[in-house]
Amino acid sequence: MRGTRTGLRTLSNMCGIIGYVGEQPALEVVLSGLRRLEYRGYDSAGVAVVGGGVLRTARRAGRLANLEKVLDESGEQMPGTTGMGHTRWATHGGPTDVNAHPHTDCTGAVAVIHNGIIENFAELRSELEAAGHELSSETDTEVVAHLLEIEIARAAAAGPAASSVSSGSVSSGFGQPVASEHPVTEALRVVCRRLRGAFTLVVLHRDHPGVVVGARRNSPLVVGLGVGEAFLASDVSAFIAHTREALEIGQDQVVEARPEGVTVYDFDGTPVEGRRYHVDWDASAAEKGGFPYFMLKEISEQPEALADTLRGRLSSEGAIVLDEERLSDQDFRDIDKVFIVACGTAYHAGLIAKYAIEHWTRLPCEVEMASEFRYRDPVLDRSTLVIAISQSGETLDTLMAVKHAREQKARVLAICNTNGSTIPRESDAVLYTRCGPEVGVAATKTFLGQVAACLLVGLFLAQTRGVLYGDEVAAYVDRLQRMPELVRRTLGTVEPVRELARSLADAKAVLFLGRHVGYPVALEGALKLKELAYMHAEGFPAGELKHGPIALIEPGLPVVVVVPSPRGRANLHGKVVSNIQEVRARGARTIVIAEDGDTDVEPYADHLIRVPATSSLFAPLVTTLPLQVFACELALARGLDVDQPRNLAKSVTVE
Repeated sequence: MRGTRTGLRTLSNMCGIIGYVGEQPALEVVLSGLRRLEYRGYDSAGVAVVGGGVLRTARRAGRLANLEKVLDESGEQMPGTTGMGHTRWATHGGPTDVNAHPHTDCTGAVAVIHNGIIENFAELRSELEAAGHELSSETDTEVVAHLLEIEIARAAAAGPAASSVSSGSVSSGFGQPVASEHPVTEALRVVCRRLRGAFTLVVLHRDHPGVVVGARRNSPLVVGLGVGEAFLASDVSAFIAHTREALEIGQDQVVEARPEGVTVYDFDGTPVEGRRYHVDWDASAAEKGGFPYFMLKEISEQPEALADTLRGRLSSEGAIVLDEERLSDQDFRDIDKVFIVACGTAYHAGLIAKYAIEHWTRLPCEVEMASEFRYRDPVLDRSTLVIAISQSGETLDTLMAVKHAREQKARVLAICNTNGSTIPRESDAVLYTRCGPEVGVAATKTFLGQVAACLLVGLFLAQTRGVLYGDEVAAYVDRLQRMPELVRRTLGTVEPVRELARSLADAKAVLFLGRHVGYPVALEGALKLKELAYMHAEGFPAGELKHGPIALIEPGLPVVVVVPSPRGRANLHGKVVSNIQEVRARGARTIVIAEDGDTDVEPYADHLIRVPATSSLFAPLVTTLPLQVFACELALARGLDVDQPRNLAKSVTVE
């Protein structure tokens, strides 16, 4: 669907952004960063460089390679050591050259790139057009360039005395204090106060080389702190090859980056201090490492990622340790209900968490789609704990659920993979999954990290509330810490799964069945197949089979069944075996995932996939793995790109 110039909510982006200022050729730095960020959006790409008193831009629809080809073939020189780049994922407005970023003003002096949505862009556009401005694209972003043109001209006409920024030195994120009354910085602050919605903005100006300015509201922006250079980006992977020192930019803040340092202000112009942190993974973690696809690499990394999630979680006193905790033990003891809010794969991790939390804490726990949570007016108060799960920490549906919970005085605990992102900053407590960067759009290692983190949170609550003793918690954690080896063992046995997937490349649909924690695993298996292979796939509770879904069974239909342990869930095991018999009797091709030693399933499995035996609540950490491999291999057999599935982006930063 093409966007319009009069729509109320259009033209949002889930995009990759990088800005650079320093001594290196900016174009090379920017293009290198965009290659690492392309997973965030690949509908179009563009760059801008300031040098020699000229602002040069280039942009093309399609993947970054299209832009690079045009730059190579044209031989166009883009000299300068100040620049920025953008990769776009469009939800509205065609992925065309005209809609690609950067966008410029009437004079060609200002260039803007943007991630997010400006909800009041229609009224702003009408105002600009009435004032004689000509806007050429369908995007909401372009209005920002023209608003900046107006504010910069207004400040120039008023003279330097009109600046609302104090003229003294301001503490920078690194290096020496930096004095600043920069007109672009002030103009961006003024413009941001007029914008509604969620956005990250990065701005260059032709007449101001050596400065890149950025701003954020409800959308990711991080600063990379180098020696004689600085970076602005939507993700640290954009600059990790240059520096691992980073600076958080808070909500409603503007950052001005120069080679000698950075300054940060709030939207009212008050200088603020950002929080510095060190990125504990290096550039090689964002490369493919010899694998043809990032997803294959990330599947293989799951033993290490899971171990990192679990490492150091017990204190010397035997207590579960969160990464950040701004609540007292009494606050947690006062909790009488738990909500889990998440989207997509994270929602499935939340469904698994419900079983663990209710089992260990005896607290009622509900799992909600974050996109629906605040719209149904949930009953929340100070005794409610809301657990928000988000890989990026920027998922806007989840962030808005968190904000709603906070407004209702509920406590919020975040489970997140991205240090310094928005959702953790909005929360009362945080547990980071520490899985490292995940470039493949379809979540793999971060899902396992989320499941493990959910189990740790369940144990934390049980211990804090006195339901489990310290030695009981330590025993559970010890068993959890053995899971990475079981994950490694499982991944070593999946070659038959790959062969099976290739044989089903022409299948029209696949059904997934499970019970207890096997049901969320079935949902996750179906989601992976939808995301990667673009085929119809559904997950059902096996007990619901007779209540409708069995009508879908026809000869040859692949049905994947996640079987519970005959030891831990014996009462359910027999029922699921009966379900396998039911679908097989109607001609289904049964693909059975069962633990080692389960012989009851053997007569009814056309294809039997073994996983190591473990406790029921921990089982998803191994039963999920064959389903990831199955979906990935089937998609590859269809000739599809598993790293960048169509219509999807890694971080969903719009509602």
